Amino acid sequence: MTAARLSDALHTTGTPLRIGLAGLGTVGIGVVKIVQRHADLIAARAGRPVVITAVSARDKTKNRDADLSAYAWETDAVALAARDDVDVVVEVMGGHDGPARALTEAAIAAGKDIVTANKALLAHHGHALALAAEAAGCVIRFEAAVAGGIPVIKVLTEGLAGNRITRVMGVMNGTCNYILTRMQSAGLPYETVFEEARQLGYLEADPNLDVGGIDAGHKLSLLSAIAFGTQVAFDHVELEGIGNVSIEDINLADDMGYHIKLLGVAQMSGRGLEQRMTPCLVPADSPLGQLQGGTNMVVLEGDSVGQIVMRGPGAGEGPTASAVMGDVIDLARGLRLSTFGRPAASLVAAVPAKSATPAPYYLRMTLLDKPGALAKIATALGDAGISIDQMRQINQPNTQDEKAIVLIVTHKAAPADISHALQSFAMTGVLVGAPVAIRIEEV
Repeated sequence: MTAARLSDALHTTGTPLRIGLAGLGTVGIGVVKIVQRHADLIAARAGRPVVITAVSARDKTKNRDADLSAYAWETDAVALAARDDVDVVVEVMGGHDGPARALTEAAIAAGKDIVTANKALLAHHGHALALAAEAAGCVIRFEAAVAGGIPVIKVLTEGLAGNRITRVMGVMNGTCNYILTRMQSAGLPYETVFEEARQLGYLEADPNLDVGGIDAGHKLSLLSAIAFGTQVAFDHVELEGIGNVSIEDINLADDMGYHIKLLGVAQMSGRGLEQRMTPCLVPADSPLGQLQGGTNMVVLEGDSVGQIVMRGPGAGEGPTASAVMGDVIDLARGLRLSTFGRPAASLVAAVPAKSATPAPYYLRMTLLDKPGALAKIATALGDAGISIDQMRQINQPNTQDEKAIVLIVTHKAAPADISHALQSFAMTGVLVGAPVAIRIEEV
């Protein structure tokens, strides 16, 4: 926007909302590009101009493929909070402690609103930050922290505000979904596709944040807090990554009409809040089963609306920056909501509950190929109160090993009963190696 056009916009639409932008990586530069490219459109929709006045990053000399010359530069991101020409601090640095936390706390102390893409920060410190922000009269918005370009926070806090949410479910890490769908489509083992994802730059600097389910667990804990009116409880999310998912299980599941996904599920039961982020089988013809590549999908279930399915890009410059700017424009419009959809002081500390909801299970095991072996497994399942829906034995041709792979799909069974059966399998004397048990989620 030229100086003359900015002057006209100020005259017609009022005082601009001024951004202090911390972090000039992929997302930060995406924010810069949107502000520069769509200045008139944003002013028209927000009712006032939105401008960047100051930025911060570690290296000022780095080529970032964007014109930053008009912005003041702060080497120390925390200094953005003290600037008189900053109304809103946009934090896209990442990390749950260190500069990101210090900047957020400084912005709250200065009474300035915060827009962040930092799911780790909020998963670890969200409740304390929300209490402090509301006491200071400022707002924390974090649409970009969960599912990238999918506006799931807005849907939960606004569109579905009249519903009692019964379940939140979804694929919330695009890297894991890429790995699993690539394994399936190309018939490649996990280790090969993991290295491919690393070469493509899909993995975090610490890959376990992705493949260990931690990143997706952060997101699930934030959605749970909004959906169920609880304090963020990331420490109580049951986490299991995808590192043990074999190409054998992917192929066998596919043959039975299922696909394997790293699936987050949160629901409030009579025992407490269940939160799990684990590999699950889902029907291949379901929306979740058909989800390919790095795409995310979030499923919300409410008592009045039924089921809502949202699908879109979960990361990247454009989608994440789009979510950041959606929050910024809401602030420019004067929309001010509590961080987690209701006053932070009213959020209860949920009683954590291990998942007890019954579900079918996929079981794969290798047995000694001798009379009575399968009968012992069936007996162990029966003793645990588990009935069999499907069973298949796969003999391995052209091998000298007297072993057979057995696949079993159970009827609905409680997780505790499955655990009991697995322990009993080890005592039968017919098991070769450890069995595999994967929950089948009904979607």
